[in-house]
Amino acid sequence: MKFMKLGSKPDQFQTEGDNIRYVATELATDMVINVGDVKFYVHKFPLLSKSYRLQKLVACTNEENGDEINIHDIPGGPAAFEVCAKFCYGMTVTLNAYNVVAARCAAEYLEMYETVEKGNLIYKIEVFLTSSIFRSWKDSIIVLQTTKGFFPWCEELKIVSHCLDSVASKASTDTSKVDWSYTYNHKKLLSENEIDLHCDVVNKQQLVPGDWWVEDLCELHIDLYKRVITTIKTKGRMSAEAIGEALKAYVNRRLPGFSKGKIQGSDPEKYRYLVDTITWLLPKEKNGVLCGFLIRLLQASIALECGQTVRSELKKRVGLQLEQATVGDLLIRAPESETIMFDIDLVQDLVEQFMLHQKNSQIDYPADNRFQDIRPVFASNCSKVKVARMIDGYLAEVARDPNLPLSKFVNLAELVSGFSRPSHDGIYRAIDMYLKEHPGITKSERKSVCRLMDCRKLSAEASMHAVQNERLPLRVVVQVLFFEQVRSTTSSGGGSTPDLTRSVKALLPVGSQGSSTSATSNTEEDWDAVPTAKELKALKGELATLRLRDREHTNGSNLNNMKTNAEKVDGSKVKGSIISRKMFSKLWSNKDRLSENSSSDTSESPSSSNAGETKSTPCRSRRQSMS
Repeated sequence: MKFMKLGSKPDQFQTEGDNIRYVATELATDMVINVGDVKFYVHKFPLLSKSYRLQKLVACTNEENGDEINIHDIPGGPAAFEVCAKFCYGMTVTLNAYNVVAARCAAEYLEMYETVEKGNLIYKIEVFLTSSIFRSWKDSIIVLQTTKGFFPWCEELKIVSHCLDSVASKASTDTSKVDWSYTYNHKKLLSENEIDLHCDVVNKQQLVPGDWWVEDLCELHIDLYKRVITTIKTKGRMSAEAIGEALKAYVNRRLPGFSKGKIQGSDPEKYRYLVDTITWLLPKEKNGVLCGFLIRLLQASIALECGQTVRSELKKRVGLQLEQATVGDLLIRAPESETIMFDIDLVQDLVEQFMLHQKNSQIDYPADNRFQDIRPVFASNCSKVKVARMIDGYLAEVARDPNLPLSKFVNLAELVSGFSRPSHDGIYRAIDMYLKEHPGITKSERKSVCRLMDCRKLSAEASMHAVQNERLPLRVVVQVLFFEQVRSTTSSGGGSTPDLTRSVKALLPVGSQGSSTSATSNTEEDWDAVPTAKELKALKGELATLRLRDREHTNGSNLNNMKTNAEKVDGSKVKGSIISRKMFSKLWSNKDRLSENSSSDTSESPSSSNAGETKSTPCRSRRQSMS
């Protein structure tokens, strides 16, 4: 820390009681100055020779007051006045970053100008500030902190503006030119080993990290911090990512419990103002801050009951880069007044904001760009796939809540249903978890949940699990089996979809009789159609035919491979055929058992004649859960 010593005489100020200060010299004091509740017994000549204000005050005193004057409004109070008085006496005074602001403001109040006496206190302090304080990184920050108690004096004397410029300039300096001390508790970055060709010695040189300035600024009050960050932005030499990292560090330091998602402390008004300020300091660039930090900031704004404007702004910022979030980021606890565990409505708002940004980005893209038909669509689709997968994972987590209403689950899932994604394993896992935790839902509700899944897009592993899942309606199981058979046939070299009887068509979604890649369109009529006993018999025969065709095709492929002496077999084709045969074998076995049992569950099997029966059928008792 920089310091400056003024004067050479020993300190002769003495204390008597709690509020009396006097100069212990042979000459009797001839003036009393009241500063606050402290009386200073001093001599006129040393003080009046350097303070024009004291000259005017003494000249205005009347006979009743004698030589006693009052200066209760001097900045810095008794301590700052004593520094100025000691300077007038020539006593030793040490100025540093902690007391220089008070001394400067008090000297200004006492009008200790050069016109009164050469080499006066104001001049000496200005030299100290310019030559030492403002050239030091940490001293500039300390001085800036101390200015808080001296408004508006510091503003008028431009001490604040000089400190802001000093701090912002140093923070924006190229790291190769940083040669002053700073606080940095993160892991130090080391340069790569450099070999000295002359000495053959490996030197390790420690590099200055790009965010070296972040931690020291966390000591500032939020008002001063806001002005520093604004000044740094104005200089235009700091990246948005670095500013975002600084804001994150400040919030973690100043907002207790922020990193844990639960604000702690007894001053909500103070924390509310902090969140509001940080929100408006966020960089405008999309990737200036991490999405996880934005979500936690939004969570804090809700907990602290910040204004609607702040919360709306944060929702927009999160929606702009929602694809960067994780499932853990979205698991935000619902308010205590709610019965559900997680705030699913908030997540739905974020997804809606994401969709709005996606729509606007396509509209605002420059029409004269030669890549306009490729780049925006590609980037948009990638983001949508990431968001869809994330929401699938989120639904699988919140589905564990037994109090989660079906409408909230379905509404959020339908919101991303238009986002094309190659696999529906994630949404299947979420559906399975919801059915497991909510066994009491009705048959129609079970069907509405299963509509969210496209059986064509289940992997072989998920399909194998689905046919053994006793919580899925039989109609869904048959669809999974059929599309797995189609996929197996196609991957094995077949180019056509197996012919279907009306009984199978009744269990499949509209549009599936054609290409296996056509879109699913499940209407209420399709879901509610219940096959008759005759149709079930035809279904059994049709499934047997499909199984036989698959076996014949596999045998034909093996014979062809033997004739051509092929040394390699496509592993994926063989695996698909084997899995398909296993699943059809299980369904065949289940159907045999089903035909022998007349008390099957109507909610699980369309062949049941008793609509009120809820007992599970023996053929499905061995199904397992994916969760």
